[in-house]
Amino acid sequence: MKLATLKDGSRDGKLVVVNDALTYCTEATHIAPTLQAALDDWELVAPKLKLLSESLSHNAVPTLRFHEHDALSPLPRAYQWADGSAYVNHVELVRKARGAKMPDSFWTDPLMYQGGSDTFLAPRDPIRMKEEAWGIDMEGEIAVITGDVPMGVSAEDARDYIRLVLLVNDVSLRGLIPAELGKGFGFFQSKPSSAFSPVAVTPDVLGDAWKGGKLHLALNVDLNGAAFGRANAGVDMTFDFGQLIAHAAKTRPLGAGTIIGSGTVSNKLDGGPGKPVSEGGVGYSCIAEIRMIETIDSGAAKTPFLKFGDTVRIEMMDGEGHTIFGAIEQTVEKYEGA
Repeated sequence: MKLATLKDGSRDGKLVVVNDALTYCTEATHIAPTLQAALDDWELVAPKLKLLSESLSHNAVPTLRFHEHDALSPLPRAYQWADGSAYVNHVELVRKARGAKMPDSFWTDPLMYQGGSDTFLAPRDPIRMKEEAWGIDMEGEIAVITGDVPMGVSAEDARDYIRLVLLVNDVSLRGLIPAELGKGFGFFQSKPSSAFSPVAVTPDVLGDAWKGGKLHLALNVDLNGAAFGRANAGVDMTFDFGQLIAHAAKTRPLGAGTIIGSGTVSNKLDGGPGKPVSEGGVGYSCIAEIRMIETIDSGAAKTPFLKFGDTVRIEMMDGEGHTIFGAIEQTVEKYEGA
């Protein structure tokens, strides 16, 4: 089952069920007005949405053309957005580039921060920033949306609370991060609004690609029309989504509609740092990673962060080359506000 939220002039949009090819949809507001409403009563609502999805596949219900530009993020705002760092290879490179030793605990205890969830960007909205000097970067990630998760849940049981899977561009301002982390109190200004894929899907849609709480497909990240990253999201993922959810729920329950991110998808190559797609590697899901490798190799980063006018596209294809979630495609623009 594939779900999306269409723009209708309200903050939270209207819920629709989308066909597998992402070409048509049908309104689901008679079942649940919004995706959050569906998640709040998932056990009752999900079977009805599934029946509607089956009717859509048989052309047995009224349909609308589905245009990704008309979609908000599936949850335009959420009660909680917690982003992990499941690909420890990425964390290791960050620390190595600045000459810092990585604690052994990073391999057994996930990193996680709580991001802003009140103003998610639509998947085709621009990334508006006041200064290029802030070090604007994309971060291609996988995310899951949970139901109500009890406090203290085990990692294995936590997988049962995954309701939907989607993609995310966790926008980061690299130039602001060091000063914020230097205060010892985490991210805030350096983590602006994120954008999610036009469509969120139930895990069963992913078939054999979804196993062990991981999504075993390549995440396509393009920069200005050129392949930038093709890392496989199921490879080198140290912590699966069950472990990430259990980590977040260690000392408190999680409310339905909580979004948990994987962190930047990152693959090693022959046990070492990856290579650009143009050199036969799988590339990177963020600019910071290639800059870290450049720093390690030559003592200085060469690849610039995003500039005004740059366009980022994040998408995932199934085994037959069809888009699963639709595309996040965003152009960086100068913010002209106050």
